[in-house]
Amino acid sequence: MADDNRVILGQFGAAHGIRGEVKLQAYTEDPLGVADYGPVTLDDGRVVEFISVRPQGEGIVARVKDIGDRTAAETLRNRRFSVDRSVLPTIDEEDDFYYADLVGLRAELADGASYGSVVAMQNFGAGDLIEIMPAPGGRSFYLPFTRAVVPVVDIAGGRIVVEPPPEIEARQDDDGEAGAEDEA
Repeated sequence: MADDNRVILGQFGAAHGIRGEVKLQAYTEDPLGVADYGPVTLDDGRVVEFISVRPQGEGIVARVKDIGDRTAAETLRNRRFSVDRSVLPTIDEEDDFYYADLVGLRAELADGASYGSVVAMQNFGAGDLIEIMPAPGGRSFYLPFTRAVVPVVDIAGGRIVVEPPPEIEARQDDDGEAGAEDEA
């Protein structure tokens, strides 16, 4: 997202039912609290407002103001939504941060060697992943965003320290590209 003052709170998924409800993935600490921050701005510039958010199975379903049928709900599909950073709670703890704060940080190994830079945070359903663009170039790749793999997050210092799992290190090719698939 180009505007550094905005923080992505989540992404809409498929329509749910015929009355305009829509599935969503929330990136907030409390997924059901995604509606607590007021109107949200979609990545296409539209501003929408949540009427309600509720659990549905293992996911979340929302009602959005002025979205009253399935066709309208489908216009939200795959749209990320954000709020201005000023409406979010202030971070007081040194170890607390918003995922948006990680994008652009240097990724280093424990010995200080450059490993790349953080380009995004993702969650495809199996846990949080940090997307790294390798230092020598090439394709980006994902690492699990766990304390074991990313033991240090130093926002003030502009860096994270990564300890890649052995299977990632073993897959580095001669060009240093981590995560490259073996070619047949």
